[in-house]
Amino acid sequence: MKRTELIIRTNSSDIDFALLKDGKLIELNNETTGNKFSVGDIFLAKIGKVLTGLNAAFVNVGYPKDGFLHYHDLGAQVNSLTTFLKKVSTGKYKEFTLKNFQFQGDIHKDGSINEVLKTGQNLLVQIVKEPISTKGPRLSSELSIAGRFLVLVPFSNRVSVSQKIEDPKEKERLKRLAKSIRPKGFGVILRTVAEGKKVAELDKDLQNSLERWKTTCKRIANTNTPTKILSELNRASSILRDVMNESFTNIVTNDASLQEEIKEYLQEIYPEKEKIVKLHTSEVPIFEKYGIERQIKTSFGKTVSMSRGAYLVIEHTEALHVIDVNSGNRSNKAGSQEDTALEVNLIAASEVARQLQLRDMGGIIVVDFIDLHSAENRNKLYQHLKEEMSFDRTKHKILPPSKFGLIQITRQRVRPELSIKTTETNPNKNGEVEAPIVLLDKIEADLEKFVLNKKNKKTSLHVHPFIAAYLTKGVSSIRFKWYLKHKKWITIIPRDAYTYLHYRFKATKS
Repeated sequence: MKRTELIIRTNSSDIDFALLKDGKLIELNNETTGNKFSVGDIFLAKIGKVLTGLNAAFVNVGYPKDGFLHYHDLGAQVNSLTTFLKKVSTGKYKEFTLKNFQFQGDIHKDGSINEVLKTGQNLLVQIVKEPISTKGPRLSSELSIAGRFLVLVPFSNRVSVSQKIEDPKEKERLKRLAKSIRPKGFGVILRTVAEGKKVAELDKDLQNSLERWKTTCKRIANTNTPTKILSELNRASSILRDVMNESFTNIVTNDASLQEEIKEYLQEIYPEKEKIVKLHTSEVPIFEKYGIERQIKTSFGKTVSMSRGAYLVIEHTEALHVIDVNSGNRSNKAGSQEDTALEVNLIAASEVARQLQLRDMGGIIVVDFIDLHSAENRNKLYQHLKEEMSFDRTKHKILPPSKFGLIQITRQRVRPELSIKTTETNPNKNGEVEAPIVLLDKIEADLEKFVLNKKNKKTSLHVHPFIAAYLTKGVSSIRFKWYLKHKKWITIIPRDAYTYLHYRFKATKS
């Protein structure tokens, strides 16, 4: 089983969350103190312009740009929601469990929004996509309250199970349990982590969500619009709620109060894991201690290095993202060109899955893999990519390879894409260059090729004097670590004529 760690760094205004699997960074999140618009938040909002041409309405939720609410995001029971809201707003109706509520008929699936909503009307809406670029938040009035094992859906009677649970008997068992505990007027969606859980655990989670719904309803009366009336859990808790499992071995933070908060939350959802929550007290910054700072530098550039010299080139355009797979100067130890291409493509597929989750890339992604002539190999690559992306919690779809060797992916975007600057000022001249740590990653990838070649008896590396000093500094230098790893001493030669990013390996056969 893979070892999972959550490392949390806090400062005065931000909290950064790094999720590691076997020491490798797979997810990076940032939460800004005072962020008012997060996915899952519920607002009492006011309808602005109703546009029949778009079959949508703009909604004032307190953001500079109005939120966008399409007819198809209203939910079939929106008339019941508006009736309920009118009754609760007066403070006279306090039956929040919906036991005795008189439900309205469903709206027509192909109806018009001006038949349902009017300008100036109040409505409960939920953020389904955070504000991105110049756009306001995307909204839905089909409300849901996420718990650990299930999602509670007011004004619904549907019971469904996550598609990631494949066993039909387990699906049927969970549906039967959910129907036995489901309160009248509420639907239930069983999450993937509900697999194998007993009815008592499911019911406890449902009651917690039901209490959150009641708290939300109590805030509606005598409240001005727009107002947030239910906040999604803080980012640490929501990550733990969604991904916490047996593989977690470490949760570390540099903030004592946050440590206590996480412990309290784990007491509710996973008591046996409370002991893995630790406080970072070392003088070494927390992200450097766990190797995260270096991984950030090497993972967010235009070029992403992989093992043995292979690399990805990631380009972003207004319409889509393009990822190109390159074998680089990878040494060919496979039996044929097709075997080498498959080997590189499988490595690249794992890295592509990681990059999509790490950068939170959304929309259309086109991956140009190295051409494979065998249909069996193309299918092997496709299945491998699907398996690697099965751990991605974001909704996505992958198409089989085209005749040109392209694989198309659509991935839902609910937050702004994470973009981190990985360049630094060029000390030689004006402009910027990649950070030394990124250059080091490329050098180490090339070094593998020279070390693997048994005929090379001696290897020297020619680099700019700055880089030479960086590689040889201290007793436990990077060069010494290379020696321990490869059992070969690399001679490093400073070259004044080289530019900052220029380097060259030379090897002798004797």
